[in-house]
Amino acid sequence: MAEKAASFSIKNWSQDDQPREKLRDKGKTILSDAELLAILIGSGTKDESAVDLCKRILASVDNNLNALGKLSIKQLMQFKGIGEAKAISIVGALELGRRRRQEDVVSLNKITSSKTVFEIMQPIIGELPHEEFWILYLNNSNKIIHKNQLSKGGITGTLVDVRLVLKNALENGATSLILCHNHPSGTLKPSQADKNITQKLKQASESLDIKVLDHLIITEHSYFSFADEELM
Repeated sequence: MAEKAASFSIKNWSQDDQPREKLRDKGKTILSDAELLAILIGSGTKDESAVDLCKRILASVDNNLNALGKLSIKQLMQFKGIGEAKAISIVGALELGRRRRQEDVVSLNKITSSKTVFEIMQPIIGELPHEEFWILYLNNSNKIIHKNQLSKGGITGTLVDVRLVLKNALENGATSLILCHNHPSGTLKPSQADKNITQKLKQASESLDIKVLDHLIITEHSYFSFADEELM
């Protein structure tokens, strides 16, 4: 039985079927998502190759890597052939990918549109299971000089301290602000509370000659801009 199981280890596959060698000889872009995952886990089971196992895992999330990245270690371990070590490898690799995506948008530090804000903030809050409220502090050139998580709460909402927002703005020499928060439910429709806090921050900031340029509601795939919808 052990000998049969060993045959499913990647090192025992024919060279054409070995994803490690395929990546080395033909480049990383030619590999499928399942083959890349198979490199992470190294081996399958006595009944299933690593690639087939990874295809099954991906199929469970409709082949969506973002959805795969949301699976916990325990959820991954529900798949036969995925133990704790393999589950940790998958979770760790996908978290690195998320962080890389976050770093890639750091260069987009000059705000030119609501889409730019979305590209910066989506990797940070777009996939969270809870709600967070962030403030982007900008200078005269509309460049971000500071990003700050103002509050973190449950799915039902967050609390926003207007005084803290203005204190941070003054300390950072900001001339304008952009408000951002996520809706874990996926809905893009602003609530009355969202509208109220926007107006409250806008009015308070104007007394200090600081402008609130926009307020974005961010979900996993899209966003709602108060400025674009002329709600500012």
